[in-house]
Amino acid sequence: MVYDLQKASMWKRASAFLFDFIILGIVVVGLATFLSSVLGYDKYNNDMNAAYDKYEKQYGIAFEITYEEYESMSEEDRANWDAAYDALIADKEAVYAYNMVFNLSILIATLSILLAFIILEFVIPNILGNGQTLGKKIFGLGVMRTDGIKVVGPLMFIRTVLGKFTIETMIPVIILMMIFFNAIGIAGPIIIGLILLVQVILLIATNTNSMIHDVLAKTVVVDLASQMIFDSEADLIAYKEKMHAEQAAHQAY
Repeated sequence: MVYDLQKASMWKRASAFLFDFIILGIVVVGLATFLSSVLGYDKYNNDMNAAYDKYEKQYGIAFEITYEEYESMSEEDRANWDAAYDALIADKEAVYAYNMVFNLSILIATLSILLAFIILEFVIPNILGNGQTLGKKIFGLGVMRTDGIKVVGPLMFIRTVLGKFTIETMIPVIILMMIFFNAIGIAGPIIIGLILLVQVILLIATNTNSMIHDVLAKTVVVDLASQMIFDSEADLIAYKEKMHAEQAAHQAY
């Protein structure tokens, strides 16, 4: 093992990421299913769909149309569609069901993803040590501070919750959900695009090929088979002093 930075190869990082992503997805779906049942999401969703069906049949229209389709309607058809929409939003039970579906969708998605990240990207790495997720364990990768010291709980929390969960995952997820519910305009895709652009720039421009979560936590993904990681700053200083003494002794000869 060597002291110099032994960055993990990109193909190993990509493989570990793919494995972790699949496991994360499975856990998220399981948690979301459980939370949906507990919070009564299906009831509100059924009530909302029933209200949509009621007014669509009553007025002979379809609510799920594009702006172009709406604009291409005749004045009579457009007036009929507007009347159906006005009737829908005047239905307090339908509006309540819609609001509950919207709010519960965000709540369930947020809690499910947060719990999955905490389990797989915080709890397990602290158990396995060296910031190893299941994917990193399989492919022999680890996480350390950029100064070569072992990553500890607070930094892993920043890396996981602030970086991976909040910025890299939940902001895009919430924006996509708002787009689905027609609750945000062009600003949503622009924000997602900017986050992706920053990720690509950091990955290319940083000498550690880091992403947002690693930059925030000042960590780096390394090859554990060849990387020397120190338990503390004192150990790092002691190692440097030892190497300096050995080098000085060698030069004396």
